Amino acid sequence: MLSGEVGGIELAGKLIVFEGLDFTGKTTQARLLARRLQDEGCEVVLTGEPGGTAVGNTVREILLSRRNSGTLDDFAELLLFLVSRAQHAREVVLPALDQGKTVVSSRYRLSSLAYQGYGRGIDLGLIERLNEEATRGRRADITFLIDVPVEVALARKRGDRDRIEAEAVEFYDRVRRGFLELTADDPSVHRIDGTGDVDATAAAVAGCLGL
Repeated sequence: MLSGEVGGIELAGKLIVFEGLDFTGKTTQARLLARRLQDEGCEVVLTGEPGGTAVGNTVREILLSRRNSGTLDDFAELLLFLVSRAQHAREVVLPALDQGKTVVSSRYRLSSLAYQGYGRGIDLGLIERLNEEATRGRRADITFLIDVPVEVALARKRGDRDRIEAEAVEFYDRVRRGFLELTADDPSVHRIDGTGDVDATAAAVAGCLGL
């Protein structure tokens, strides 16, 4: 029987989310933590947004395609992210949590507040209400905000950028400010300096969980 307790913290049925700008290593850190928790005896579901389901993957293609640059309405963008999130929550996240598994996700509710709220200027209250509906009120139990200065994050990208990755530095400055302001007084959020190498970041994440 797998245990859900790690470092004195009960993680069975808990949702752990990695948030931050593009190119901060969120997906890599989510994968590394999931593997570490599995080694510690947890039953883990590793997932991420946008995507994670057949519907979500289709939406992801629309959201990230450069063919839609300059034509996709900001509010439509928000709604597409929420379509992906609602499907993801109902198909993947909530069932796994109900089964007592630990869910580790790259991105969740906070990303919409930072990107579409601070980045696009859409009302934060509206986004939060839509987030509540899309996730049936389920919030992250633990969030790791991998924080990297905008210039450092964007310099990491190699190859072509998708529609959102191609946004201007000013957009990403607003998004980063959003992440920092939204989480400043939230005790469930651990801000991790992501400017070091992958191993250093992973060690900082593990340390927050007593690993």
